[in-house]
Amino acid sequence: MKKLLIPFAFLLAAIPVKADITHTIQSSASISIAAPGSVLTRQANEYSVSGNGVATTDGTTAGVIGGLGTATNGVNALTTITPSQAVNGSQFSFSQSYTEGDDTVTAITVGEIPPFSNITSTSAGTAGTGTIGVGKDGALTLTPGTATGTTITGQYTTTLTLE
Repeated sequence: MKKLLIPFAFLLAAIPVKADITHTIQSSASISIAAPGSVLTRQANEYSVSGNGVATTDGTTAGVIGGLGTATNGVNALTTITPSQAVNGSQFSFSQSYTEGDDTVTAITVGEIPPFSNITSTSAGTAGTGTIGVGKDGALTLTPGTATGTTITGQYTTTLTLE
C-alpha cells in the first residue's frame, strides 16, 4: 500500500502560487493652441416660380416660366418673367424668387476676405500666461492664465492589479 501512496504524495505537497502584480501611476498634461482658420460656404444659385391664373412672358415668348441660364464664373444668367392676370376679374397668385450664387474664386489670398456669402473665421490662439506642470508626486498644475483659443488638459491615472 505504501508503494501505491508514494506516487500520489505530490498531490499533498504545497504548490507555489504565481501572482501577477501590475502597478501604474501616470500623470500627463497637455496644452493645445488653436490654429487660425476659416470655413467658407459658397451660396448656390436658386430660382423658383409658382402661380396660377396668370399668363407669363419673358418679353419675347409667351408662356415661359423663366429660369437659370448659362453660368459665368459660377453665377447663372437669369431669365425673368412678367406675369399678368390670365382672365380679368379672376383669382390669381404668383411668386418668383431668385438668389444669385457666389462667384467662383480660383485663389484665396491669406488675410483677404473672399467673396463668399457664409464665412466663419477664427484667429490663432495664444498660450499667454497659461502653464502646465507635473510635480514629482504626480500632482498636476493647470493654469489657464491669459490664454485664448487654448485647451489645457490634465490626467492622473492610478492602476493596481493583483491576479
